[in-house]
Amino acid sequence: MSKGRENETGVSEFLLLGITNDPQQQQILFWAFLCMYLVTVAGNTLIFLAISSDPHLHTPMYFFLANLSFVDVCFTTNLIPRLLASHVAGTGTISYTHCLTQMYFLISFANVDTFLLAAMALDRFVAICYPLQYHAIITHKLCMGLAAIVWIGSGLISLVHTLLMSRLTFCTSIPEISHFYCDAYLLMKLACSDTRVNQYVFLGAVVLFVAPCILIVVSYVRITVAVFQIPSAKGRHKAFSTCSSHLSVVILFYGTVLGIYIRPPDSFSTQDTVATIMYTVVTPMLNPFIYSLRNKDMKETVTRLLNRGSKSS
Repeated sequence: MSKGRENETGVSEFLLLGITNDPQQQQILFWAFLCMYLVTVAGNTLIFLAISSDPHLHTPMYFFLANLSFVDVCFTTNLIPRLLASHVAGTGTISYTHCLTQMYFLISFANVDTFLLAAMALDRFVAICYPLQYHAIITHKLCMGLAAIVWIGSGLISLVHTLLMSRLTFCTSIPEISHFYCDAYLLMKLACSDTRVNQYVFLGAVVLFVAPCILIVVSYVRITVAVFQIPSAKGRHKAFSTCSSHLSVVILFYGTVLGIYIRPPDSFSTQDTVATIMYTVVTPMLNPFIYSLRNKDMKETVTRLLNRGSKSS
């Protein structure tokens, strides 16, 4: 950290207060987070490898799922190793640069998550409502283009937040953040300089975050209408089964995120920290199980991949 950077912002580091001050609870949480992180990395990596290795899974839906698995690994890796390391070191301090870097990737990966879920909903909408035109509409070129826009656009959105945050000054030498990571909401609350521009941009980001959710809701309303027009019960069940895994992930992710951020910043509480753990740690861990256990093709591919690995060892 340069002296100029420290003088400009007023701080050289922050103090993350974490989840609890109880040493016994901290020990339990350490092992819980470690186990969940290892399961998340192993499960999502397995999903990514399964999709990459099986030509039958080289379809638009699984292409977006592979991207989702990759970003889930990145999302948790941005948070959990730092949390575990701070427990081992016995300190919650985080450097100014590291804090803004963590915030940048957190916002970027969260946006990628939301846009990918919307893209997957759009894929299911076209597949069920316009099955005959599906391959003409959802092309490989379109999928690659959407993925590029999602990743690059999310990075640029996050960059704007980070640059605006870097302009803020803080009144105390080591500001305390009541969380286990650098949250943009809480950083704005700690700043003693004018944060109006940051708040306007943050409000725009919330709207941009909700927009994919609206697209998902509209898609599933249209899907539901189309499915109930299918005459046979077997046909309706088959159509719904192709959406069940995605819908489960959407409800799990948006249910916790919207509950936290569609509120004033002053209302942030311990309950919000628990909800944050759900969408930053638990949801990425559960995604591979939801998609593999409720999807026959994925289950068979994962089983073959595991059997191949056990035989080679």
